[in-house]
Amino acid sequence: MSTGWLVTIVVIVVLAIIVTVLYFLGKKAQKKQEQQREQIDAMKQTVSMLIIDKKKMRLKDAGLPQAVLDQTPKAMRLSKLPIVKAKIGPQVMSLVCDAAIFDKVPVKKEVKATVSGIYITDVKGLHGKTEITPVKKSKFKQLVEQAQEKAGAKPL
Repeated sequence: MSTGWLVTIVVIVVLAIIVTVLYFLGKKAQKKQEQQREQIDAMKQTVSMLIIDKKKMRLKDAGLPQAVLDQTPKAMRLSKLPIVKAKIGPQVMSLVCDAAIFDKVPVKKEVKATVSGIYITDVKGLHGKTEITPVKKSKFKQLVEQAQEKAGAKPL
């Protein structure tokens, strides 16, 4: 057997092991996410609030309580999260928003939101229609779309 075949077989075996490990880690993460979703659904409340501002910012810059910062993993502290500053009753609070609904959250409007702790899971307009703000595209996405238009392909 030549060394080329031996190297190919070793690479295939290593790739198979990596795929198997990633599969089981993914299943474990999915189960954990389902448990967290059940906890969020059990604690949710519907609250009327006035949205003051929304931004994607780092956890330490968001003005969240120190207990929240202490409980988050170190890797998560460096990433940017969708933060919404809202007035709930007489109190102004910073809340973490679900990334899937962050674009639906209207600024300077009163909304009825489903909140679980400091996490906003859903938003419905209270007065009038909620305007969805257009998503700003990064330079890379703009260049990709321009290249696709020149090539005659449909944009993503």
